[in-house]
Amino acid sequence: MPALFDLSYILIFPALILSFWAQYRVKSTFQYYSRQNIRSGKTAAQIAQEILHSYGIGYVKIAKTPGSLTDHYDPRDKTLRLSESVYDSSSVSAVGVAAHEAGHAVQHAKGYIPLIFRNTIVPGINISSWAAIPLFLIGLVLRSKILITIGIFFYAGVVIFHFFTLPVEFDASRRALAILKKNYFSEQEYSGAKKVLQAAALTYIASALMAVLELVRLIFLSRNTGDHK
Repeated sequence: MPALFDLSYILIFPALILSFWAQYRVKSTFQYYSRQNIRSGKTAAQIAQEILHSYGIGYVKIAKTPGSLTDHYDPRDKTLRLSESVYDSSSVSAVGVAAHEAGHAVQHAKGYIPLIFRNTIVPGINISSWAAIPLFLIGLVLRSKILITIGIFFYAGVVIFHFFTLPVEFDASRRALAILKKNYFSEQEYSGAKKVLQAAALTYIASALMAVLELVRLIFLSRNTGDHK
């Protein structure tokens, strides 16, 4: 069984390569366009605030959060959190990222169904992602089909989460780019922001592919385990 377990990692090797490439691509693209400031001179936080107000979402707070590329919208307290490298920056990269996160706040305010569903299943998915692999491995050791099946079922929930994440992220970028092109960016600035957000999207695609191939790997391993319990 150990040899089979090791061999099974070949199944996720393509996703690992894509994941490493995506991480490199998003960091290098962000850094490149971080050196290009937008002509208006407005900061990412200012533009994000203006976008929110243009949709009548004045109740969403904008706060600075530690780290780099740690930007996110928190629907629980309706706060758009921008990283230190984004909040006060006027770069094409920073404004693109901030507008993307503002797009999530707009989705939330408008009741965008994929976002609502994703937010609803997050508590369950947190449990599933934590318990899936341990349950599966215990099932392998004990040769228990019940535990193996539960582990696979839990991990399938993680895959579903990833597939709902894709349209949520793509739609937020679409909203961001549309309003930036209309009200804020020149054609050159728009092109740069689009490349930044496309690079970020690649990381979500890589994560979804990784989850799918990991699920396939678990199923592959389960088929090679005797049904003793």
